[in-house]
Amino acid sequence: MFNLQTATSEQMAKLLPYLKVFSSLNEKVYRWTNGRMMGKLGGRDVCLVTMTGAKSGKTRVVPLMHVPYKDGVLIVASQGGAPKNPVWFNNLVVNPDIDVQYKSNKMQLRARRVDGEEKQALWPVCCEHYPDYDLYQQRAERDIPVFICEPR
Repeated sequence: MFNLQTATSEQMAKLLPYLKVFSSLNEKVYRWTNGRMMGKLGGRDVCLVTMTGAKSGKTRVVPLMHVPYKDGVLIVASQGGAPKNPVWFNNLVVNPDIDVQYKSNKMQLRARRVDGEEKQALWPVCCEHYPDYDLYQQRAERDIPVFICEPR
């Protein structure tokens, strides 16, 4: 049986094609119910992040785990500890202006990748909110990026 907590990075990579289908359904139900349905994953809150595709320029909506932080959110590009950054990672790097919906609260934010000391300070905050991030970092063969998303 497949277990997200004990899955290897290779097993996580095989799961990725199914996430697209789930994400599309998740977005529709989330918007329709303001997050009352499909607003949690593993008991943790999810938000919808609307972004612009790095290559296509098209609008993309991705349901993501997030960490409430000041007047915005922290977003962790963990992808469950998969070997590569999630596809949306490049979108935020190239087009950092995003819209975030958390339940019925909608925010216009700008994402900025944090590095070095700032990440060291924010990582415990992320893991306190969602302890599995530490597990994901242990199994990932990459440094998991963190974005601070602040009002624009």
